Amino acid sequence: MRVDVVSREYPPEVYGGAGVHVTELVRALRARSDVDARVHAFGAPRAEAGTSSYADLSELASANPALRTLGVDLAIADACAGTDLVHSHTWYANMAGHLASLLHGVPHVVSAHSLEPLRPWKAEQLGGGYAVSSWVERTAYEAAAAVIAVSSAMRDDVLSAYPAIDPARVHVVHNGIDTEDWAPVVDPDRVRELGVDPDRRSVLFVGRITRQKGLPLFLRAVADLPDDVQIVLCAGAPDTPEIQAEVEALVADLASRRTGVVWISEMLPRHDVTRLLTNATVFACPSIYEPLGIVNLEAMACETAVVATATGGIPEVVVDGETGRLVPIAQATDGTGTPLDPDAYVADFAAALTEVVTDPVRAAAMGVAGRRRAVEAFGWSAIAERTVGIYRSLL
Repeated sequence: MRVDVVSREYPPEVYGGAGVHVTELVRALRARSDVDARVHAFGAPRAEAGTSSYADLSELASANPALRTLGVDLAIADACAGTDLVHSHTWYANMAGHLASLLHGVPHVVSAHSLEPLRPWKAEQLGGGYAVSSWVERTAYEAAAAVIAVSSAMRDDVLSAYPAIDPARVHVVHNGIDTEDWAPVVDPDRVRELGVDPDRRSVLFVGRITRQKGLPLFLRAVADLPDDVQIVLCAGAPDTPEIQAEVEALVADLASRRTGVVWISEMLPRHDVTRLLTNATVFACPSIYEPLGIVNLEAMACETAVVATATGGIPEVVVDGETGRLVPIAQATDGTGTPLDPDAYVADFAAALTEVVTDPVRAAAMGVAGRRRAVEAFGWSAIAERTVGIYRSLL
């Protein structure tokens, strides 16, 4: 069975959870003898067998980013000739999958990592292109032979956002984690080279600078942590200049009032992230929208306690009181996920962080439990098996 996987992100150009998912799913599919998995990805040429890359069309160089995306999608749809099934990830690739399905008469499977109706702040980033991306997603989802949601919460969101979809076509296959690549690595020298004192307690944030990830809320929450606790931010790829400026101001204010504020703005390789995660006392995930949250699985696999927002699919990963703490949040229902009472959420998040970071023994036990859960419940071979089962049901 030939399966063509379509994604904006693919190594070495991976910056978010969807890209991590595609990378690991393809590797698991290619480990099977019954699947010929081919990849079509945006970006510069890649020297990998079975993988094709597509640059933006020069004719659209000055166009809105959404239109540049559609230009790439057209080229990919044509290149999928000969496949048995096409599987697209995120709206960037959805139209390529949809058109390939129509053009070549094959099933189209969509993986739901996030939903445009639940990310209205992207209008800041795309302008009128947000209306285009929303149209692309709706069109592809409603026509897809199957939709794979990365969590039960994500499935609920899909059916709420797109009620025209038959619920029988929406399946849940959780995101996964490679627990060999993501594992504890104690390396105080490298941690020190990255600007972090390995002998001090630390709270670590890893994520893009976007409204979804809740970084401004997190920066407010950590202001009153004990003075010896370091605040480590691995945060880059801002969505807009506005949120970049907001985060810069918050970090500067925080650094003026306490020591140990470390901001690493470049995208770090995995071996550095695992060392920072292993060193951290607590990993923080203040997201206000997260279909599942691979980053929490990565932290858990590195034996790090997690404090995260109880939203989306996060409670399907983090077990409150066992692998970390879940922070309740009352959110607006207008698609933004904005906290109805930001001050209360910030206070609750701060309390949960303080509770865990001030009890290193309990934090360590949560980390061990998290590693065990990541290994037992989120392995990629099982995820690939469930995904292939969905493929076969469509052929």
